[in-house]
Amino acid sequence: QVQLVESGGGLVQAGDSLRLSCAASGRTFSWYDMGWFRQAPGKERELVAAIGRSGSTYYADSVKGRFTISRDNAKNTVYLQMSSLKPEDTSTYFCAAKISTGTNYDPRNFGSWGQGTQVTVSS
Repeated sequence: QVQLVESGGGLVQAGDSLRLSCAASGRTFSWYDMGWFRQAPGKERELVAAIGRSGSTYYADSVKGRFTISRDNAKNTVYLQMSSLKPEDTSTYFCAAKISTGTNYDPRNFGSWGQGTQVTVSS
């Protein structure tokens, strides 16, 4: 498994931007598809964005045009640039990794998870 550590969360105002980082260690980072998920209290964990080993990306409809996922294989890091933040983006954000085997981005397919970082957007 790969170990993941998120950073970059915080308290911001609506309309602000924030960048989350997720540093990976333990295995060859480039083998992995990476995802950012979020979970608010009382709600299910949802996929926000994902980036495949090839660099292909996926975004939830709720964040399209506002969030950008990217990866730097040389730094073993995946990023989530969040812009035009809204109060409904308030959540704990988790980084996750799965071996790139062609499975979809269902959270059950991700075998490694970070501890989460809190993002709070005030109105």
